[in-house]
Amino acid sequence: MEVSLSKQYPLDVQADQAWAVLRDLKAVAVCMPGAELTEQVDERSYKGTVKLKVGPATAQFGGLVEILEVDEAARKMVLRGKGADKGGSSASMDLTATIAETPDGRSELLGEAKVIVNGKFAQFGGRMMVQVSDVILGQFVDNFRISAAQVPSVSSTGPSQASSAEPAQVPAPARQSELNGLAIVWSLIKSWFGGLFGSRATKP
Repeated sequence: MEVSLSKQYPLDVQADQAWAVLRDLKAVAVCMPGAELTEQVDERSYKGTVKLKVGPATAQFGGLVEILEVDEAARKMVLRGKGADKGGSSASMDLTATIAETPDGRSELLGEAKVIVNGKFAQFGGRMMVQVSDVILGQFVDNFRISAAQVPSVSSTGPSQASSAEPAQVPAPARQSELNGLAIVWSLIKSWFGGLFGSRATKP
């Protein structure tokens, strides 16, 4: 099953602060609840894991993340990730993420992704996969904002550092050991009930 996503998240930081986090794959991984890079394969490839906890049960997925493109001028990163669990389910994602400046001097995170899932995850259907993705990305963006807010801006570092291509030191939020599946399920339940009662309220 294939799902396409297009997301836009406002960030209360300057574009250079947000880009310092996005261009650092290790910092990005820390922002994703339950994700961890375990091994650097080469300059642009990393092995990693994602842990998902639902009640007392914990599942772990192993995979590979590749950096396909880094465009400093456009503040754009293109990634490809793929992984599988021991039960035979698998998923892959092609992601294009861009930091865009806004008229108020702040920035926003733009994401275009194509996700392909196989195995037990495919049975949830496209609509639910989009809802689950919304919850996961929401948790990720919250952590991303925390990291970006702690990065010195160009105005405070001066022009010499602003022109440097070296990544800034990115402070990381507290790592969550696994992705909270109960939070995802609860969000879906609220969404379902909201839609149910909302549709009833519109009936004459």
